[in-house]
Amino acid sequence: MSWRFPLFGSNSQQQQPDPNFQDNPAQPQPWYPPSVVGSSSHPSTPSSSSVSPHQRASDNPQSSSRGQPSPAEAAGIIARLKDKSVDELQRLLKDKEAYNAFFNSLDQVKTQNNLRYELRKETVQLARENLEKEQRILELRNQCSIIRTTELAAAQDRLADLERQKDEIMRSYSPAALLDKLQKSTAKLDEESEELHQKFLEKDIDLPTFVQKYKKLRTAYHKQALLHLAGKTSLR
Repeated sequence: MSWRFPLFGSNSQQQQPDPNFQDNPAQPQPWYPPSVVGSSSHPSTPSSSSVSPHQRASDNPQSSSRGQPSPAEAAGIIARLKDKSVDELQRLLKDKEAYNAFFNSLDQVKTQNNLRYELRKETVQLARENLEKEQRILELRNQCSIIRTTELAAAQDRLADLERQKDEIMRSYSPAALLDKLQKSTAKLDEESEELHQKFLEKDIDLPTFVQKYKKLRTAYHKQALLHLAGKTSLR
C-alpha cells in the first residue's frame, strides 16, 4: 500500500525555513521519488500551492481505488502533518525508517495490516486443514484403484456376458428368426404327415387311426403355412 501525501509545517515555522535545505549539494537527498512531494523537494505549505490537497482529492474521486487515500483519509493525514516541525518533516523526507514508522502509525495502514494478517491466518488454517485431509484422500484414492482393478473389472465382464445373452435372445426373437422357425416347423409337420401316409399305404396302421392322426397333422401344417405366408407379406 503506497500513499502519496503533501507535507505541511506550522505558520510560524514556515517563516524560518532551513536555508541549507537542498541548497547545499552535500546535504542528503530524499530516499524516495520526488513525486511524493510534487515538483519541489521543499516541504509544501498552504501558501506555496494554489490548489489545496482537499481540492486535488475531490477532483479525482477514484484516487482511493488506485492506491491513493480518499479525501477524508487525506484530511486525517494532513492534520497529523500540520503539527510537525520543519525538522520533523525533513526527517520524514530523508529517513526511511522514520517515514515507515509514521506511515505504519496511520489508522488506514493499521486497518490494512490487520486485514492482511487475518487473511494470512485464515489461509494458513485452510492449508493446515487440507494437509490433515491428505491421508484420508490417499486412502480413498487407493480404494478407488482397488475397485477399478478388481470389482469393476469383474462387473464389466459380467455386464459384457449379459449383453451377449441379450443380443442372442433378441436375434432369436427377431421377425426373420421367427419366420425361419415357423417355416422349419411347417416343413416338419409336412414330413410327419407324409411318413404317416406311407405307413398307411404299407398297412402298418389302420384306417381310423390314420384318419385321426393325419387330419391333426395336416390341420396344424396349413395353419402354420398360412401364418408363415402372412408374416412374409407383412415384412415386405
